[in-house]
Amino acid sequence: MTDLLYSEEEEALRAAVRDLLSDHCDAPGVIARTESGTPHDLAAWKALADGMGLAGLLVPEDRGGQGATHREAAVVLEELGRAVAPVPYLTSAVVATEALLACDAEGGLLAELASGRRIGALAVALNVAPGGAYQVVRHEDGALHGELTAIADAAVADVLLVPADDGGLYAVDADAVTVTPQASLDLTRPVATVTLDGAPGRLLGDADPAVRRALRAGAGLLASEQLGLAEWTLTETVRYLKERKQFNRPVGGFQAIKHRLAQLWLEVVNLRAAARNAADALSTGEDVDVAVAVAQAYAAPVAVHAAEEALQLHAGIGMTWEHPVHLYLKRAKADSIAYGTAGAHREALAETIDLPAP
Repeated sequence: MTDLLYSEEEEALRAAVRDLLSDHCDAPGVIARTESGTPHDLAAWKALADGMGLAGLLVPEDRGGQGATHREAAVVLEELGRAVAPVPYLTSAVVATEALLACDAEGGLLAELASGRRIGALAVALNVAPGGAYQVVRHEDGALHGELTAIADAAVADVLLVPADDGGLYAVDADAVTVTPQASLDLTRPVATVTLDGAPGRLLGDADPAVRRALRAGAGLLASEQLGLAEWTLTETVRYLKERKQFNRPVGGFQAIKHRLAQLWLEVVNLRAAARNAADALSTGEDVDVAVAVAQAYAAPVAVHAAEEALQLHAGIGMTWEHPVHLYLKRAKADSIAYGTAGAHREALAETIDLPAP
C-alpha cells in the first residue's frame, strides 16, 4: 500500500518554499505585477531555481538535476498555487523538462533548465490534453515555419520546444521567433502566439512520445497547484468569516455558512488524496494514466468552486481589485481547461478502464 502522507522532508521543503514565497510573492506585489505588463516574477524564479535548486527536481543527478521525484515537485506546486506565484515552474521545470527527459540524446539543454539558467516552454497550446491533437509547424530545408497559439509562459522562455510536421521535436531559441501576447484570463500565467518564420531548430528527438509524456506530467502535477489554490481560498475564507460580523455575530457562526464551508472542506480533502495519488503514480510509473485522469477529472471543479465561494463569502471586499481572490478565481478557471478539461479526462478515464459511456 502506497503511503500518500507527506514525509518529513516534503514538509521541510514546503516550509522553505512557503517562506521564500512570503518574501517574494505577497498579494499586493503579484497584483501590481499583473498591471505592469511584465507579470512574471523573475526574482522569485531565480530564488526558487538557482537559490533552492527546485527547477531540477525531476532531473537525475547524473544529468545535472536534483534526482528527486514528482512528489517533491507536487509539494512545490501546492505552495506556488497557494501564492498564485507568477513563475514558469509548471511550464519549464515540469512540462518542458519532461519533454527533454523523453529525448535521451539531449543533455546540455536539460542541465540548463535544471539549473534555472534557461527557461523552457513546450510550444503546445495550454488547453491540449495528454492524448489530444496539437498544432505542428512546417519543417523545410532545416528551418521551421508556422504559428502556434496559446503557448503558456512563452514571453519569458529562453528556448521553445517545437513539434514539427516531420515528427521531430526541435529546440528553438526565443530570439529566433516572434512572441505576441494574447488576451489571457489568468494574468499570472499569460499565454502568447509564437510565430516562426524560417527559424533554425535543433532536432531533439521524436515529438509525439515527448509531448505525451510532458502533457501527462503537466496534467498530473497541475492537480497539486489546484489543491494549493483551493486550500488557500478555503483557509482565507474561514479566517475572514470568523472576523466579519453581522447582527453583532461572526458571519461564520451562521448555520448555512457552516454547511457551505464544511462541504468545501470535504471537497478539498478529497482533492488532496487525488492530487497526491497522481504525484505518487508519476514518481513510481504505476497506473499513471488512471491516476492523472482521476485527479484532473476532480481537481478543476473543486478549485473553481473554492474560489467562487471565497469570492462570494468575502462579499463586497471580494469584488475589489485590491483583494487577491480574483487572481485565484482566474487561475482556477484557466487551470480548469489547462492540459485538458475535466470532461476530457473523464472520457480518457472511461476508455482506460474500459468503461465506455452509454
